[in-house]
Amino acid sequence: MQSASNLTVFLQPALRVAAALCVPACLLLLVAGSVAWAVNDPGLYRNGFDRYNTAARSGITDANLNRIGADLRAYFNTRAEPLAVRAPIYGIEQDVFNAREVAHMYDVKRLVRGVYWVAVGSAAWIIATLAIGFTARRRRFVPTAARIALWAGAITLASVVGVGVAAIAGFERLFLLFHQLSFANDLWILNPHTDYLLIMFPAGFWFDATMRVALTAVLGAILLLSAGAATLGYGRWSELRQQRAANPTPTAPASD
Repeated sequence: MQSASNLTVFLQPALRVAAALCVPACLLLLVAGSVAWAVNDPGLYRNGFDRYNTAARSGITDANLNRIGADLRAYFNTRAEPLAVRAPIYGIEQDVFNAREVAHMYDVKRLVRGVYWVAVGSAAWIIATLAIGFTARRRRFVPTAARIALWAGAITLASVVGVGVAAIAGFERLFLLFHQLSFANDLWILNPHTDYLLIMFPAGFWFDATMRVALTAVLGAILLLSAGAATLGYGRWSELRQQRAANPTPTAPASD
C-alpha cells in the first residue's frame, strides 16, 4: 500500500506536466498532420495544375504532370536518392529538374520527414498521456482531458487564424521568411522562367496549399474546442443535477 501511495504522489505532478504539454502537442499535431496530408494528397497537385494552367505553361501534358506529382510524393516517402524524374517536355523526353532543383528537393525531403516526425511524436505524447491518465485516475481524468481539448483547440485556432491572416495580408513576405528560416542555403532561389519546380508550383499554388493546411487545422481545432466545452458543460450539468437530487427543494405547505 505504501509503495502504491508513493507512486501516486509521484505520478500526480508528472501527469499534470504531461497534460499541460499536451496542449502544444495538439497544436503541433494538427498543423503537422495537415501539412503531411497536403503533401500526400494527389488532389492538391491535380487541382493546382488545372487552376494554374500548368500543362500549357510547362509543355508537359496533364497525364505526365500527374505522374510527376506521384513521383514527388514517392520521393518524399522513400529513401531513394537522388530525385530523378523524366517526362516529355514539348514532346522531347528529358530530365524535368536540373541539378540545383534536385539538390533543393533533398532539403525539402528532409523538411517533410521532419514534419512527419513532429506529427508522430506529438500523437505519441498525447496518446501516452491520455492512456496513463485514464489508467491512473479513470473517470476522474475526464475533466482534465476535456480541458486539454478545450485549451488546445482555442490556442490552435488563434494561432492558425493569426498565421492565415498574415498570409493573406502578405504571403510573399511570409513565404520568403519561411524559406530563410527552413533552409541553410540558397538553393531555393530558382528561376521562374526556366526551373520547373517554379513553373509547376507557382506562388499561387503555395498560397492555396497554405490556406488548405490552415483550414484543415482550424477544423480540427474547432472539433477539439467543441468536444472539450461540451464535455465540461455536461459534467457541470450532471454535477448540479446530482446536487439537486441529494438536496431536494422543500415543498411549500399548501395554504387553506
